[in-house]
Amino acid sequence: MPWLKLKLRTNQDQAQALADALEEWGAISVTLEDAADQPIFETHWDKNPLWSQVQVTGLFPEHTNTDDILARAANLMGLAKSPPHEIDLLGDEDWAHSWMAHYKPLQVGRSLWVVPSWCSPPEPNAVNIILDPGLAFGTGDHPTTSLCLAWLAEQTLAGKTVLDYGCGSGILSIAALKLGAREACAVDIDAQAIEVTRRNAVHNGIDSGLNVMLPSELPPGFQADIVIANILFGTLIELAADIKSRVRPGGRLVLSGLLGSDQAVEVRPHYEPPFVFEQRERQQWVLLAGRKPD
Repeated sequence: MPWLKLKLRTNQDQAQALADALEEWGAISVTLEDAADQPIFETHWDKNPLWSQVQVTGLFPEHTNTDDILARAANLMGLAKSPPHEIDLLGDEDWAHSWMAHYKPLQVGRSLWVVPSWCSPPEPNAVNIILDPGLAFGTGDHPTTSLCLAWLAEQTLAGKTVLDYGCGSGILSIAALKLGAREACAVDIDAQAIEVTRRNAVHNGIDSGLNVMLPSELPPGFQADIVIANILFGTLIELAADIKSRVRPGGRLVLSGLLGSDQAVEVRPHYEPPFVFEQRERQQWVLLAGRKPD
């Protein structure tokens, strides 16, 4: 059946309330996107990032009264007239399959692939992470994640303990376990990320070795052989003391989520010493990897 796609533009403060309202008014799905080509590169650990200008898109049945929806939206947003908007009629096709067609298996390291569940692994004997695009960050296609995955694929992980600091979808923890790590501890402040990580672990046949928790649940003295923090620039600085303390003597630390060398230069003094980092780059994003002295 055909569908109506209603796009509304609003600001950061009103975006979530508008998205919730569209669902109440009959939208079968609602998405939030950047409306001003404004990347979000840093935030606080205890806050969810959102763009200053947001496009809220609702998908409605074909015969929805969009004038009524726009009037309700204007009232909700305190406007005298309809907010900036676009309305498109989507043709009668299988939109789920159309959406799925955009996602293909992705090689992220030597013999390491991220494969959507509806695709066959290109290399069945490789390490294949089954992962569908979802609500939590980390599908392997973003340079920050692919840099971390490629680094993991190069390591000898047998018997190692890995701390995934800011786990998102759990992709790094799952990759570490599939690559031979003994244990992975996946930590995130977002309860949704914790649930997604657990679900993705089940889809990948991970039934042991994975511990998923909030940061407050991480034991005070816990240390890992490898700590990976693929989070945001400001958070890497804010949590530097805790992140450093989680690396055992002789262990490795990976910091990702840095846009350009300037952010890397600003982060380094918070970790050096004791760490001395090597630097890798992909599409202007930077990864720092270093070892803690014995």
